Amino acid sequence: MKRMSRILVISAVSAALTASSATAVVAQGSDAPAAAVVAPAGTQVSRGTVVSVERLRTLTARQVAAELTGDEEGSWDTGAVRYGLDTFRIVYRTVDPYGRPTTASGLLALPRDGERRLQAVSFTHGTELFKGDVASVSAEVWDQAPALTYASAGFAAVLPDYLGLGLGPGPHPWMDVPSETTAALDMLRASRTVAARKGRELRRGVLATGFSQGASAALGLARSLQEGADGWFRLRAVAPVSGAYAFRDAALPALLAGRADPKASVIYTALFLVAFNRLHHLYDTPAQVFRAPYDRTIEGLLDGTHTGQEVVAGTPDSLDALLTAQGRAMLAHPAGRLAAALRVTDGVCTDWVPRAPVRLYYADGDEQAVNSNTAYCHAALRAHGVDAPLVDLGTPDYGGSRHLGSQQAGTAAVVRWFRTLR
Repeated sequence: MKRMSRILVISAVSAALTASSATAVVAQGSDAPAAAVVAPAGTQVSRGTVVSVERLRTLTARQVAAELTGDEEGSWDTGAVRYGLDTFRIVYRTVDPYGRPTTASGLLALPRDGERRLQAVSFTHGTELFKGDVASVSAEVWDQAPALTYASAGFAAVLPDYLGLGLGPGPHPWMDVPSETTAALDMLRASRTVAARKGRELRRGVLATGFSQGASAALGLARSLQEGADGWFRLRAVAPVSGAYAFRDAALPALLAGRADPKASVIYTALFLVAFNRLHHLYDTPAQVFRAPYDRTIEGLLDGTHTGQEVVAGTPDSLDALLTAQGRAMLAHPAGRLAAALRVTDGVCTDWVPRAPVRLYYADGDEQAVNSNTAYCHAALRAHGVDAPLVDLGTPDYGGSRHLGSQQAGTAAVVRWFRTLR
């Protein structure tokens, strides 16, 4: 489970928990990337406005294929590779969870040939513990592969880092679907501007996909596009992969019952409590929910400036060693602010009726995003009369993880489906 030091349970946890030292981070005198400047509160900000653009890489189609097949954990599918590509890091204006002006970063990848008018694929990534472990900053194949796959197939690949990751200031509001949605939508807007500067046009129809944490984010973006949140972009289709769509009824019970990978469960649980407490005030002091000595270290450890390796080393191997009785009870029986927050998180499958094609991708026996998450989402959509086919990716393996393997297998399957829609 190479990445169990970087990409967590519902996101890409096992992929990150052993973070690779090869991560390339753009920073000034620090291991963490430098944050972009936040606009002063009250400043009028046009969401999606480009703050800066930096060309990062130019690859031929042969170089793309070589990079995808050169991953030490397992080759990525190259069947859709047709074009070379250019990648760009974009810093853009958006809003924080409270609607205040801030900035975020992301990666745009454009094919060098093909059509002038491009269809955008928005890919929202899985959980990352360290700010530098995102596509706009990291040079690792894991982080780059979705962008390389979609752009080399002829799409404009749009990868938001979310708030607080990459060059974004502050901590990352993990699994906060509303801010994931605004960050993804505003990255699309910024990408449209940058593409136009490069002589390309992004078509109106957006193909949305994402993995693990990003699966919920993709559904949040899809809902926003369908509801007309943008004057240009519209939803064309959505294809989430291995998501945690039912935190209350599937994800949390699996973590507490030991049905998910033990170490990943510890890190996801800690991240969940720390991140949700920042937004929803679930506890007054860490000692109420975390046992000593972790009550004194866990919040600082999960601030985005520590690598996955540091997080793995700084957390226990079992939930019993992490949680107090109060902490476990809070997760087993969500109430009050936590219950309200979970209704928002889990609403990606329950509170809207997609009118565009939807497919739900999963890996049998996923050790992080247990399959009951996908089953809940499928049932909720079906109850609304939505035909959302389940696509079983089998038992893919990436560094010993089926969860991470599902991103690799899912990327190959989704790009094949998206090509038929184009």
